[in-house]
Amino acid sequence: MLAGLAASCGSVRYYSQAVWGGADVLVKRKPIDRLLESGRSRVLSAATRERLRLSQEIRDFASRELGLPDNRSYRSYADLGRPYQVWNVVAAPRLDLSPKTWCYPFAGCAAYRGYFNERAARRHGDRLADQGFDVRVGGVAAYSTLGWFADPVLNTFLDYAEADFAALIFHELAHQVVYVKDDSSFNESFATAVEVEGVRRWLRSLGRAEDLAVFERDRRRRRDLNAFLLEARAELESIYGSDDGDERKLARKAELFRALPSRYRRELVPAWRAMGDDAGGESNLGEWLSRLNNADLVAVATYNDLVPAFRALLEASGGDFRAFYAEVERLAELSREERLRELGGAAGR
Repeated sequence: MLAGLAASCGSVRYYSQAVWGGADVLVKRKPIDRLLESGRSRVLSAATRERLRLSQEIRDFASRELGLPDNRSYRSYADLGRPYQVWNVVAAPRLDLSPKTWCYPFAGCAAYRGYFNERAARRHGDRLADQGFDVRVGGVAAYSTLGWFADPVLNTFLDYAEADFAALIFHELAHQVVYVKDDSSFNESFATAVEVEGVRRWLRSLGRAEDLAVFERDRRRRRDLNAFLLEARAELESIYGSDDGDERKLARKAELFRALPSRYRRELVPAWRAMGDDAGGESNLGEWLSRLNNADLVAVATYNDLVPAFRALLEASGGDFRAFYAEVERLAELSREERLRELGGAAGR
Protein backbone atom coordinates (compact mmCIF):
# COMPACT_ATOMS: atom_id res chain seq x y z
CA MET A 1 0.00 0.00 0.00
CA LEU A 2 1.38 3.39 -0.99
CA ALA A 3 0.31 6.42 1.05
CA GLY A 4 1.69 9.72 -0.17
CA LEU A 5 4.09 11.47 2.15
CA ALA A 6 3.49 14.71 0.32
CA ALA A 7 0.15 16.29 -0.25
CA SER A 8 -1.69 17.74 -3.19
CA CYS A 9 -0.36 21.19 -3.89
CA GLY A 10 -3.43 23.11 -2.73
CA SER A 11 -3.78 21.55 0.72
CA VAL A 12 -1.43 23.03 3.29
CA ARG A 13 -3.22 21.32 6.16
CA TYR A 14 -2.98 17.93 4.51
CA TYR A 15 0.65 18.56 3.60
CA SER A 16 1.48 19.40 7.21
CA GLN A 17 -0.10 16.29 8.71
CA ALA A 18 1.54 14.11 6.07
CA VAL A 19 5.01 15.51 6.68
CA TRP A 20 4.77 15.42 10.47
CA GLY A 21 3.13 11.99 10.46
CA GLY A 22 5.78 10.53 8.18
CA ALA A 23 8.57 12.13 10.19
CA ASP A 24 7.16 10.67 13.41
CA VAL A 25 7.41 7.16 11.94
CA LEU A 26 11.03 7.71 10.91
CA VAL A 27 12.05 9.19 14.28
CA LYS A 28 10.66 6.17 16.15
CA ARG A 29 12.75 3.65 14.18
CA LYS A 30 15.29 1.57 16.08
CA PRO A 31 17.71 -0.84 14.37
CA ILE A 32 16.49 -4.40 14.83
CA ASP A 33 19.97 -5.88 15.17
CA ARG A 34 20.64 -3.58 18.13
CA LEU A 35 17.22 -4.28 19.66
CA LEU A 36 18.00 -8.00 19.57
CA GLU A 37 21.34 -7.64 21.33
CA SER A 38 21.24 -9.57 24.59
CA GLY A 39 21.36 -6.54 26.85
CA ARG A 40 18.77 -4.53 24.98
CA SER A 41 16.33 -7.33 24.12
CA ARG A 42 15.16 -7.58 27.73
CA VAL A 43 12.95 -4.52 27.18
CA LEU A 44 11.02 -6.45 24.51
CA SER A 45 8.47 -9.19 25.09
CA ALA A 46 9.44 -12.70 24.02
CA ALA A 47 6.79 -12.56 21.28
CA THR A 48 8.16 -9.28 19.93
CA ARG A 49 11.74 -10.57 19.94
CA GLU A 50 10.67 -13.66 18.03
CA ARG A 51 8.76 -11.63 15.44
CA LEU A 52 11.67 -9.26 14.92
CA ARG A 53 13.99 -12.23 14.36
CA LEU A 54 11.48 -13.64 11.89
CA SER A 55 11.29 -10.29 10.09
CA GLN A 56 15.02 -10.43 9.42
CA GLU A 57 14.83 -13.96 8.05
CA ILE A 58 12.03 -12.85 5.73
CA ARG A 59 13.97 -9.71 4.80
CA ASP A 60 17.06 -11.76 3.89
CA PHE A 61 14.94 -14.14 1.80
CA ALA A 62 13.32 -11.22 -0.03
CA SER A 63 16.62 -9.96 -1.41
CA ARG A 64 18.38 -13.30 -1.78
CA GLU A 65 15.60 -15.30 -3.44
CA LEU A 66 13.13 -12.75 -4.83
CA GLY A 67 15.57 -10.14 -6.11
CA LEU A 68 13.96 -7.41 -4.00
CA PRO A 69 16.07 -4.39 -2.96
CA ASP A 70 18.87 -5.09 -0.50
CA ASN A 71 18.72 -1.92 1.57
CA ARG A 72 17.83 -0.76 5.09
CA SER A 73 14.07 -1.09 4.67
CA TYR A 74 12.60 -3.47 7.27
CA ARG A 75 15.90 -3.54 9.18
CA SER A 76 14.45 -1.28 11.89
CA TYR A 77 11.41 -1.37 14.14
CA ALA A 78 8.97 1.33 15.27
CA ASP A 79 6.14 1.09 17.76
CA LEU A 80 3.65 3.78 16.75
CA GLY A 81 1.33 3.20 19.69
CA ARG A 82 -1.70 2.86 17.41
CA PRO A 83 -3.31 0.03 15.41
CA TYR A 84 -2.62 1.42 11.91
CA GLN A 85 0.08 3.47 10.26
CA VAL A 86 -2.40 5.47 8.19
CA TRP A 87 -6.10 5.60 7.42
CA ASN A 88 -6.93 5.69 3.72
CA VAL A 89 -9.93 7.38 2.16
CA VAL A 90 -11.27 5.79 -1.05
CA ALA A 91 -14.15 7.38 -2.94
CA ALA A 92 -16.20 6.90 -6.09
CA PRO A 93 -19.28 8.68 -7.47
CA ARG A 94 -22.56 7.06 -6.45
CA LEU A 95 -23.39 6.16 -10.05
CA ASP A 96 -19.89 5.52 -11.39
CA LEU A 97 -17.15 3.03 -10.57
CA SER A 98 -14.31 5.33 -11.60
CA PRO A 99 -12.25 6.15 -8.49
CA LYS A 100 -11.65 9.66 -7.29
CA THR A 101 -7.91 10.30 -7.44
CA TRP A 102 -5.56 12.57 -5.54
CA CYS A 103 -2.24 13.76 -6.90
CA TYR A 104 1.04 14.12 -5.00
CA PRO A 105 4.27 15.87 -6.02
CA PHE A 106 6.50 12.77 -5.94
CA ALA A 107 4.17 9.80 -6.19
CA GLY A 108 1.82 11.02 -8.90
CA CYS A 109 -1.92 10.35 -8.68
CA ALA A 110 -3.43 7.53 -6.64
CA ALA A 111 -6.92 6.22 -5.93
CA TYR A 112 -6.66 6.85 -2.18
CA ARG A 113 -5.71 9.60 0.24
CA GLY A 114 -3.81 8.72 3.40
CA TYR A 115 -4.07 10.35 6.83
CA PHE A 116 -2.00 9.69 9.93
CA ASN A 117 -4.97 10.61 12.10
CA GLU A 118 -8.17 8.57 11.96
CA ARG A 119 -10.45 11.47 12.86
CA ALA A 120 -8.97 13.60 10.08
CA ALA A 121 -9.51 10.77 7.59
CA ARG A 122 -13.13 10.32 8.66
CA ARG A 123 -13.78 14.08 8.48
CA HIS A 124 -12.50 14.09 4.92
CA GLY A 125 -14.61 11.04 4.14
CA ASP A 126 -17.69 12.76 5.56
CA ARG A 127 -17.05 15.81 3.37
CA LEU A 128 -16.82 13.61 0.29
CA ALA A 129 -20.02 11.79 1.25
CA ASP A 130 -21.75 15.16 1.58
CA GLN A 131 -20.61 15.90 -1.98
CA GLY A 132 -22.33 12.76 -3.26
CA PHE A 133 -19.53 10.19 -3.22
CA ASP A 134 -19.58 6.62 -1.98
CA VAL A 135 -16.75 6.53 0.58
CA ARG A 136 -14.76 3.95 2.48
CA VAL A 137 -12.28 4.86 5.24
CA GLY A 138 -10.04 2.05 6.40
CA GLY A 139 -6.89 1.52 8.43
CA VAL A 140 -3.70 0.47 6.65
CA ALA A 141 -0.94 -1.38 8.49
CA ALA A 142 1.95 -0.10 6.35
CA TYR A 143 2.86 1.86 3.24
CA SER A 144 5.93 2.21 1.05
CA THR A 145 8.00 5.36 0.74
CA LEU A 146 9.28 3.93 -2.58
CA GLY A 147 12.84 3.74 -1.31
CA TRP A 148 13.10 7.42 -0.39
CA PHE A 149 13.41 6.33 3.25
CA ALA A 150 14.14 3.05 5.03
CA ASP A 151 10.67 1.73 5.87
CA PRO A 152 10.50 0.02 9.28
CA VAL A 153 8.79 -3.06 10.61
CA LEU A 154 5.86 -1.72 12.64
CA ASN A 155 3.80 -2.82 15.61
CA THR A 156 0.77 -2.43 13.32
CA PHE A 157 1.47 -5.75 11.59
CA LEU A 158 3.77 -7.51 14.04
CA ASP A 159 1.07 -9.97 15.12
CA TYR A 160 -0.01 -10.94 11.59
CA ALA A 161 -0.06 -14.62 10.71
CA GLU A 162 3.40 -15.53 9.45
CA ALA A 163 2.39 -15.87 5.79
CA ASP A 164 0.62 -12.48 5.92
CA PHE A 165 3.62 -10.96 7.72
CA ALA A 166 5.93 -12.09 4.93
CA ALA A 167 3.43 -11.05 2.25
CA LEU A 168 3.31 -7.48 3.54
CA ILE A 169 7.10 -7.12 3.50
CA PHE A 170 7.37 -8.60 0.00
CA HIS A 171 4.53 -6.37 -1.26
CA GLU A 172 5.97 -3.13 0.07
CA LEU A 173 9.48 -3.91 -1.15
CA ALA A 174 8.06 -4.61 -4.61
CA HIS A 175 6.92 -0.99 -4.79
CA GLN A 176 10.60 -0.02 -4.56
CA VAL A 177 11.37 -2.08 -7.68
CA VAL A 178 8.80 -0.59 -10.06
CA TYR A 179 6.35 2.23 -9.49
CA VAL A 180 4.44 4.05 -12.22
CA LYS A 181 2.98 7.44 -11.51
CA ASP A 182 -0.78 7.73 -11.98
CA ASP A 183 -1.43 3.98 -12.34
CA SER A 184 -2.53 2.49 -9.01
CA SER A 185 -3.89 -0.69 -10.57
CA PHE A 186 -0.58 -1.47 -12.29
CA ASN A 187 1.44 -0.78 -9.13
CA GLU A 188 -0.73 -2.67 -6.66
CA SER A 189 -1.42 -5.66 -8.90
CA PHE A 190 2.31 -6.01 -9.59
CA ALA A 191 3.14 -5.90 -5.88
CA THR A 192 0.35 -8.39 -5.12
CA ALA A 193 1.73 -10.82 -7.72
CA VAL A 194 5.19 -10.54 -6.14
CA GLU A 195 3.86 -11.09 -2.61
CA VAL A 196 1.85 -14.19 -3.56
CA GLU A 197 4.67 -15.96 -5.39
CA GLY A 198 7.12 -14.77 -2.74
CA VAL A 199 5.14 -16.37 0.08
CA ARG A 200 4.83 -19.62 -1.88
CA ARG A 201 8.59 -19.82 -2.36
CA TRP A 202 9.33 -18.83 1.23
CA LEU A 203 7.06 -21.54 2.67
CA ARG A 204 8.46 -24.14 0.25
CA SER A 205 12.02 -23.21 1.26
CA LEU A 206 11.13 -23.97 4.87
CA GLY A 207 9.44 -27.28 4.01
CA ARG A 208 6.17 -26.07 5.52
CA ALA A 209 3.78 -28.03 3.34
CA GLU A 210 0.80 -27.70 5.68
CA ASP A 211 1.18 -23.93 5.94
CA LEU A 212 1.51 -23.73 2.16
CA ALA A 213 -1.72 -25.73 1.78
CA VAL A 214 -3.51 -23.28 4.10
CA PHE A 215 -2.07 -20.34 2.15
CA GLU A 216 -3.23 -21.83 -1.16
CA ARG A 217 -6.70 -22.45 0.28
CA ASP A 218 -6.92 -18.84 1.41
CA ARG A 219 -5.70 -17.63 -1.99
CA ARG A 220 -8.33 -19.76 -3.73
CA ARG A 221 -11.06 -18.31 -1.56
CA ARG A 222 -9.75 -14.80 -2.22
CA ARG A 223 -9.72 -15.40 -5.98
CA ASP A 224 -13.28 -16.73 -5.84
CA LEU A 225 -14.41 -13.74 -3.79
CA ASN A 226 -12.68 -11.30 -6.14
CA ALA A 227 -14.34 -12.93 -9.15
CA PHE A 228 -17.68 -12.70 -7.32
CA LEU A 229 -17.14 -8.98 -6.66
CA LEU A 230 -15.93 -8.31 -10.20
CA GLU A 231 -19.13 -9.91 -11.48
CA ALA A 232 -21.11 -7.56 -9.23
CA ARG A 233 -19.05 -4.66 -10.56
CA ALA A 234 -19.91 -5.62 -14.14
CA GLU A 235 -23.60 -5.69 -13.22
CA LEU A 236 -23.30 -2.26 -11.64
CA GLU A 237 -21.56 -0.88 -14.72
CA SER A 238 -24.50 -2.12 -16.76
CA ILE A 239 -26.92 -0.38 -14.39
CA TYR A 240 -24.96 2.88 -14.41
CA GLY A 241 -24.69 2.85 -18.19
CA SER A 242 -28.37 2.18 -18.76
CA ASP A 243 -30.99 4.69 -19.92
CA ASP A 244 -32.75 4.61 -16.55
CA GLY A 245 -33.10 7.81 -14.58
CA ASP A 246 -30.83 8.39 -11.59
CA GLU A 247 -33.48 7.46 -9.04
CA ARG A 248 -34.11 4.13 -10.76
CA LYS A 249 -30.37 3.48 -11.04
CA LEU A 250 -29.91 4.16 -7.33
CA ALA A 251 -32.75 1.79 -6.49
CA ARG A 252 -31.30 -0.99 -8.66
CA LYS A 253 -27.86 -0.37 -7.13
CA ALA A 254 -29.27 -0.65 -3.60
CA GLU A 255 -31.06 -3.86 -4.52
CA LEU A 256 -27.88 -5.39 -5.93
CA PHE A 257 -25.79 -4.55 -2.86
CA ARG A 258 -28.54 -5.75 -0.53
CA ALA A 259 -28.56 -9.15 -2.26
CA LEU A 260 -24.79 -9.71 -2.13
CA PRO A 261 -24.64 -11.54 1.26
CA SER A 262 -27.31 -14.07 0.28
CA ARG A 263 -25.73 -14.52 -3.17
CA TYR A 264 -22.39 -15.18 -1.52
CA ARG A 265 -23.86 -17.84 0.76
CA ARG A 266 -25.69 -19.42 -2.17
CA GLU A 267 -22.90 -19.31 -4.77
CA LEU A 268 -19.56 -19.45 -2.95
CA VAL A 269 -19.98 -21.18 0.38
CA PRO A 270 -21.35 -24.52 -1.02
CA ALA A 271 -18.52 -24.67 -3.57
CA TRP A 272 -15.90 -24.12 -0.88
CA ARG A 273 -17.44 -26.78 1.34
CA ALA A 274 -17.59 -29.22 -1.55
CA MET A 275 -13.79 -28.86 -1.82
CA GLY A 276 -13.34 -29.61 1.88
CA ASP A 277 -13.15 -25.97 3.00
CA ASP A 278 -15.21 -25.31 6.12
CA ALA A 279 -15.78 -21.71 4.93
CA GLY A 280 -14.62 -20.35 8.27
CA GLY A 281 -15.45 -16.72 8.84
CA GLU A 282 -18.62 -17.02 6.78
CA SER A 283 -20.65 -14.75 9.06
CA ASN A 284 -17.95 -12.07 9.18
CA LEU A 285 -17.62 -12.06 5.42
CA GLY A 286 -21.36 -11.87 4.98
CA GLU A 287 -21.50 -8.91 7.35
CA TRP A 288 -18.71 -7.18 5.41
CA LEU A 289 -20.55 -7.74 2.14
CA SER A 290 -23.64 -6.10 3.62
CA ARG A 291 -21.72 -2.83 4.02
CA LEU A 292 -20.17 -2.56 0.54
CA ASN A 293 -20.47 0.42 -1.78
CA ASN A 294 -18.80 1.63 -4.98
CA ALA A 295 -15.64 2.68 -3.12
CA ASP A 296 -15.05 -0.89 -1.91
CA LEU A 297 -15.30 -2.25 -5.44
CA VAL A 298 -12.78 0.35 -6.59
CA ALA A 299 -10.30 -0.91 -3.99
CA VAL A 300 -10.86 -4.57 -4.96
CA ALA A 301 -10.20 -3.77 -8.60
CA THR A 302 -7.08 -1.71 -7.85
CA TYR A 303 -5.35 -4.59 -6.06
CA ASN A 304 -6.50 -7.51 -8.20
CA ASP A 305 -7.46 -6.64 -11.78
CA LEU A 306 -4.01 -7.21 -13.30
CA VAL A 307 -2.66 -9.90 -10.97
CA PRO A 308 -3.33 -12.80 -13.42
CA ALA A 309 -1.49 -10.91 -16.16
CA PHE A 310 1.55 -10.31 -13.93
CA ARG A 311 1.57 -13.95 -12.87
CA ALA A 312 1.53 -14.98 -16.54
CA LEU A 313 4.41 -12.58 -17.18
CA LEU A 314 6.43 -14.14 -14.34
CA GLU A 315 5.83 -17.59 -15.79
CA ALA A 316 6.86 -16.34 -19.25
CA SER A 317 10.07 -15.08 -17.60
CA GLY A 318 10.85 -18.64 -16.54
CA GLY A 319 10.01 -17.86 -12.92
CA ASP A 320 13.13 -15.67 -12.75
CA PHE A 321 12.25 -12.61 -10.70
CA ARG A 322 15.04 -10.45 -12.08
CA ALA A 323 13.99 -11.16 -15.67
CA PHE A 324 10.40 -10.49 -14.60
CA TYR A 325 11.31 -7.14 -13.05
CA ALA A 326 13.17 -6.13 -16.22
CA GLU A 327 10.04 -6.85 -18.26
CA VAL A 328 7.83 -4.94 -15.82
CA GLU A 329 10.26 -1.98 -15.97
CA ARG A 330 9.93 -2.08 -19.76
CA LEU A 331 6.14 -1.98 -19.47
CA ALA A 332 6.41 0.92 -17.04
CA GLU A 333 7.94 3.04 -19.79
CA LEU A 334 4.92 2.56 -22.07
CA SER A 335 1.68 4.51 -22.07
CA ARG A 336 -1.10 3.14 -19.88
CA GLU A 337 -3.01 1.91 -22.94
CA GLU A 338 0.07 0.09 -24.29
CA ARG A 339 0.74 -1.48 -20.88
CA LEU A 340 -2.79 -2.81 -20.64
CA ARG A 341 -2.64 -4.16 -24.17
CA GLU A 342 0.62 -6.03 -23.54
CA LEU A 343 -0.50 -7.33 -20.16
CA GLY A 344 -3.68 -8.59 -21.78
CA GLY A 345 -1.55 -10.46 -24.25
CA ALA A 346 0.56 -11.95 -21.45
CA ALA A 347 -2.54 -13.18 -19.64
CA GLY A 348 -3.75 -14.87 -22.79
CA ARG A 349 -0.59 -16.90 -23.42
